[in-house]
Amino acid sequence: MRRTTIPRASLAALLMFGTFATAGSLPASASDSPSTTEAPASAGLLSAMQRDLGLSETQAVARIAAEKAATAAEPKARRAAGASYGGSWFDAPSGKLTVGVTRDASPTTLHAVRATGATVRTVTHSARQLAATQARLEKLSAPAGVSSWHADPRAGSVVVSVVTGQRDDNDVERFLARAHEAGPVTVEETSSAPTTFAAGTVGGDPYYTGNVRCSIGFSVYGGFVTAGHCGQAGAGVSGWDRSYIGNFQGSSFPDNDYAWVNVGSGWWTVPVVLGWGTVSDQLVRGSAVAPVGASICRSGSTTHWHCGTVQAHNETVNYSQGSVYQMAKTSVCAEPGDSGGSFISGDQAQGVTSGGWGNCGTGGQTWFQPVNEILSRYGLTLHTA
Repeated sequence: MRRTTIPRASLAALLMFGTFATAGSLPASASDSPSTTEAPASAGLLSAMQRDLGLSETQAVARIAAEKAATAAEPKARRAAGASYGGSWFDAPSGKLTVGVTRDASPTTLHAVRATGATVRTVTHSARQLAATQARLEKLSAPAGVSSWHADPRAGSVVVSVVTGQRDDNDVERFLARAHEAGPVTVEETSSAPTTFAAGTVGGDPYYTGNVRCSIGFSVYGGFVTAGHCGQAGAGVSGWDRSYIGNFQGSSFPDNDYAWVNVGSGWWTVPVVLGWGTVSDQLVRGSAVAPVGASICRSGSTTHWHCGTVQAHNETVNYSQGSVYQMAKTSVCAEPGDSGGSFISGDQAQGVTSGGWGNCGTGGQTWFQPVNEILSRYGLTLHTA
């Protein structure tokens, strides 16, 4: 891409190879990029957290710091709990990681878990037991009225989401009957079935493959990661100006929803996530997994910055095209064209937008494909600041 003066929508395309197509200015230079000690997140991310989570700026900064500590403590707490581990989540009111342990946990185990800084809560089933129940559900054929399912340590069961009004459907009833036989299962209702967030060709800050518009996820060395449903392996990719960028080097959908695209022909990558209308901020510094309950923000070429919380990990999503496994569910909204865009918690990359239900006018839920799985699958290295 030529380094010339271009309109705002074009500028965003330059940065989308840093993370996603949501930029409003050129990549930060060494002179205008804040150091890692100046701010925990970009102004755009903090602003979106204030808007979507009802926080003050001080509260948003404090929450990011608390979530960073919880994220660092989680793997230590998991190891300390051992076979008694029942899952973990971030408790926003206390600002601490909560770790579920089964009733047979020894005093030594409880002490070791608390030593990590986590709060302990007794749960009925271990994470291993819930995972086994979920694995049994994966073998069942889910009807369209079943939206998704995931293991929820707070509920002590595998939670199955059913679309409102479909509970009495014969196929749904049969699925739920078999699900209850598989192990501890709780049923909840959801407003609508999930769909992917790709879109037909429209204006904005896109990348295109054929007549589909999607958003960039995160820079990796040699390219970027995005959603698999946006294009098949070998498909050509063009930028905002329809100039050639590269090709899908790998893609998987359904079962997974991930892909990666090589970058060339004058395009480049940068380890940056930009908020719309804000100054760029070197923000992507790793990919530590944020726990359930942590705040998370998403950016895409349609709806820009929006925030919410992580609601579940390892959830199976039942799209019309087929099930996608090991997804993360959030309370963040999204709309067509946002597919593939970045999910980030603080300065840690989390994943790429897959699909959901609702919109950013009335709200909804969105799932993302965890970024670490994509990196591992294709042997990629995240481009970090």
